[in-house]
Amino acid sequence: MDRLIGIDYGRRRTGLAASDPLGIFASALDTVDSTKIIDYLKKYAEKETISRFIVGYPVNLDGSPAQAQADVDTFLKVLAKAFPDIPVSLEDERFTSVLAHRFMIDGGMKAKDRRDKKSVDRISAAIILQGYLDRMSGATFSGAPDAVPDSLSRNITRKKR
Repeated sequence: MDRLIGIDYGRRRTGLAASDPLGIFASALDTVDSTKIIDYLKKYAEKETISRFIVGYPVNLDGSPAQAQADVDTFLKVLAKAFPDIPVSLEDERFTSVLAHRFMIDGGMKAKDRRDKKSVDRISAAIILQGYLDRMSGATFSGAPDAVPDSLSRNITRKKR
């Protein structure tokens, strides 16, 4: 079965997430040294069929390019060269680290464990991928209207009460 891979690329570490075979749920997969990411993905592709990469794309709150965008652009070129037949989609990665910390707190993770940046990167990749999956499926957010920042609300459809 095909998998979509979520990628939260960073200069030092890259968080990865994978979809379930049906493309409904994203699960945190791993955090890899960024210099070894292509090798990791090639090994993963030997075991699983990757149908698409979803890469978090850094932009500032006002929509202007973030400083990290140049690093991601370089990575995208390397990724396209290594996997020319696998399409890549870009997903806004604003607030993913904040949401990752919130999920860790809400999930009861101890403060000591929340300081592990590898966990944040993995969870951020899962958030990026899940946002893409939800948008593609037309998923509806059923939480409280102010549970999601307005800047993220473009990815959800709120139910009328």
